Amino acid sequence: MRPSYDRTQEDLGNIVELGHVNVQVPDQHSATLFYITGLGLTRDPYLMTGVTNMWVNVGRSQFHLPRGPAQVVAGRIGLVLPDLEAALHRLAAIRDNLADSRFGFREGDGFIDVTCPWGNQIRLHAPDMRFGRIVLGMPYVEINVPRGVDDGIIAFYREILNGPAEHFEDREGPGVRVLLAPDQYLIFRETDRPIPPYDGAHIQITLVNFSEPHRRLLERGLITEESDQHQYRFENVIDPRSGQVLVRFQHEVRSMCHPLFGRPLVNRNPAQTNTQFVPGYENLPWAMP
Repeated sequence: MRPSYDRTQEDLGNIVELGHVNVQVPDQHSATLFYITGLGLTRDPYLMTGVTNMWVNVGRSQFHLPRGPAQVVAGRIGLVLPDLEAALHRLAAIRDNLADSRFGFREGDGFIDVTCPWGNQIRLHAPDMRFGRIVLGMPYVEINVPRGVDDGIIAFYREILNGPAEHFEDREGPGVRVLLAPDQYLIFRETDRPIPPYDGAHIQITLVNFSEPHRRLLERGLITEESDQHQYRFENVIDPRSGQVLVRFQHEVRSMCHPLFGRPLVNRNPAQTNTQFVPGYENLPWAMP
């Protein structure tokens, strides 16, 4: 029988979840205006409901926004939203309230580039088969890196984390992408522009084989936190052959035994209002049927 499918497209490797992006924010009020009112996302109703931290649901991933000195990802976070026209109206409505911040937005060719009140760059996309079945979600986190590190980054994720990593090219140019979950990637983009000093922002990923990467990282002195039985952290991405540090960006690494793995997240429909309410449409599915 002749094969009719490319079965390699179903291979995930050892990394199976992009759980969250964590950036500190100085002001929970402005964070609520931006992430909830402006972007139309959903504050997690069950966890971190106080005033010192905020977890914000976006499909099957989250932003974690603890209060503290502002942190800015040196790159861009990609989001898919179901209705970009509605997002434009929401963003325009919060502009005056965030006038004294770095908040701003502009329309591009099929996307909206948004700057959060503290400088994080977020690109909003409409649902598109480039992002698989995602209607609401976080298809990528993009990190700027200096020239000449692409091959070392690929080697690190393949050899240390057992994660699929490859060279690729899109309309933004060439780069490296690491598959984190179905239709979700960590992207590294080489640039000649100065890269600001690393300030502590991080992503959280989940591994199937949790212990073997830990052993390899520990042997190289890369573990920065032994959080608990289900979690550890590392900060430096290195060339496994030379040991050269290629990029600093903290990874919070969890096992599939972590109690929060696969937790269903509430995603509201931001089109619902008290004056234009339709029963039965409060929830927003994050994927196409």
